[in-house]
Amino acid sequence: MINQTYDANNIFIPVPHKIMDIITETEIDKTYRLNLNVAGLPSYGQFYEVSLPKIGEAPISVSDFEKDWIDLTIRKIGTLTNCIHSLKIGDVLYLRGPYGNFFPVDSFAGKHLVIAAGGCGLAPVRSVINYFYRNLEKLAKFELLMGFKTINDLLFKYDIDRWEKKFKSIITLDHGCDLWADRPVGLITDYVGQVDFSDKENICVIIVGPPVMIKFTADKFVAAGIKKENIIVSMERRMSCGVGKCGHCKIDSTYICCDGPVFTYERAERFID
Repeated sequence: MINQTYDANNIFIPVPHKIMDIITETEIDKTYRLNLNVAGLPSYGQFYEVSLPKIGEAPISVSDFEKDWIDLTIRKIGTLTNCIHSLKIGDVLYLRGPYGNFFPVDSFAGKHLVIAAGGCGLAPVRSVINYFYRNLEKLAKFELLMGFKTINDLLFKYDIDRWEKKFKSIITLDHGCDLWADRPVGLITDYVGQVDFSDKENICVIIVGPPVMIKFTADKFVAAGIKKENIIVSMERRMSCGVGKCGHCKIDSTYICCDGPVFTYERAERFID
């Protein structure tokens, strides 16, 4: 079962949080570490509404957290995010949340967990990966599939270096280069067959990325014999207000921001996006 939680206190009031550190990931991606002084502690896969006064607001997934800080990995793609990318350590971002449901990490105990992430879809599952990096004994097996367009789009390179040393990690680029010689090139779907499917009944899969990547990757796992209810996806693309008021993310009777963004593929495949 996918877990659900909400913080009903002052859900419409943003709270200022100081930027403790900034890591430049790519030319358009930065990770902001914020002092978590007021907002509720998130769970794995949740998001916050992030804002700057008089500029705007957007839902941003948590890319990692501890008891007194959170990481938000933010891509520069518009007016708000352009302004956020101009901020410095010591400046303030405004948050409300956390919102949404979350990945059921406790239910993976004793399971063979496979995570497939495409591009910036790695951000919402980074906290899950780091949790099991620290608690690998809780899983029967752990495998990662990560796909990026080019070598310049690689996120969390400092984390990937650690992950590769501890568990099976396949990193593939859509477009190879001289610096990527003898490493995987192609789409994530090309490498699903390299997963160990010897115990299919014990495999759980998390898939996060663009909708088309989620669909075709999930279909590959289903074709390999993994049950749809054992495949979990995160769908964040259409979210806006975070509390089911604007209707921007509504698909049929489902509000992605409130009922998700985490769903089983058994349910998510019926969404008409």
